[in-house]
Amino acid sequence: MPPSSVPETSVLLDLSSDVATLTAAICDIPSVSWEEAPLADAIEVALRGLPHLEVVRDGNAVIARTSLGRDERVILAGHIDTVPIAAEPNVPTRREAGVLWGRGTVDMKGGVAVMLKVAAQVLEPARDLTFVFYDCEEIEGRYNGLGRIAANHPDLLAGDFAVLLEPTDGVVEGGCKGTLRVDVTTRGVAAHSARPWKGHNAIHDAVQVLSRLGAYEPEQVDVDGLVFTEALQAVGISGGIAGNVIPDRCTVTVNYRFAPDKDVAAAYAHVLQVFDGFECELGDAVDGARPGLHLPSARAFVEALGLPVNPKEGWTDVARFSALGIPAVNFGPGDPSLAHMDDERCPVVQYEEAERALLRWLT
Repeated sequence: MPPSSVPETSVLLDLSSDVATLTAAICDIPSVSWEEAPLADAIEVALRGLPHLEVVRDGNAVIARTSLGRDERVILAGHIDTVPIAAEPNVPTRREAGVLWGRGTVDMKGGVAVMLKVAAQVLEPARDLTFVFYDCEEIEGRYNGLGRIAANHPDLLAGDFAVLLEPTDGVVEGGCKGTLRVDVTTRGVAAHSARPWKGHNAIHDAVQVLSRLGAYEPEQVDVDGLVFTEALQAVGISGGIAGNVIPDRCTVTVNYRFAPDKDVAAAYAHVLQVFDGFECELGDAVDGARPGLHLPSARAFVEALGLPVNPKEGWTDVARFSALGIPAVNFGPGDPSLAHMDDERCPVVQYEEAERALLRWLT
């Protein structure tokens, strides 16, 4: 574990400020993936000023924990990196008519600010708490800070239930869908395009792949009381080497978003069935996460918040907690449809409501 000396930082986060002001301060510290160190430093310094927390630094991730001997431990987690700043800079933030604008206001520095406010206010929680502020979520999964901590220091992620403060527009989203990509390839025989009868056109054969996709009817699957809508879509197509050559190969790349009642093996088997008779090769693939809403810790969370519960139709890092055997949900401020947009923005009231909801649950 890296040394725990307190870093020097020129930016101090005031955890006594209101949650929207704190969100703006966090957003105004640029932290594009791989460049999170200044924000991680500021978060670490702020947390080390809270004597009820043990603080650990791992690269550009910061973990803080209570150790009160409670019967249950819950984890609040959020990534501190963002996608790149817009060409028309959306940092620093601006507040207009009750809305905070700027990079990170949705994805997901509002959730990070809520976590810090909770960390500062809840001195005697009913459950032991672990706060995980991690890096490199917005880039390839192999660099993900939460994945790194799970691999190298799984003890830091021990817990009974987790809340990922990704933007959910202020509702609870249970679990998440899995995802995989498959290359479906047709084979032909190359020939001069002036004499196509001498060859066989692989691109023309790809129409059979596309017709199966067009006829495909996605399943709606009930998992732990939430209905996930699956999706099987072509996301790419490639073939041909020159304008005067009949192509001998064409590949359609298909993305399957599958309900969390399946693992990757079962999902791939389903895709093979859909494209029976074609050459298929599995690419990137990752399991989803069951909502676990029947478990006592999840039920207590939902009941305390008193908010609607929807399925998470995308993939999030709740799947990493699920792989560790920890049920998890998504809950945070911000409309996810505005994430990564140049006009990213969030109503201030959503930050305030998220903070109140978590304080209601934890106290």
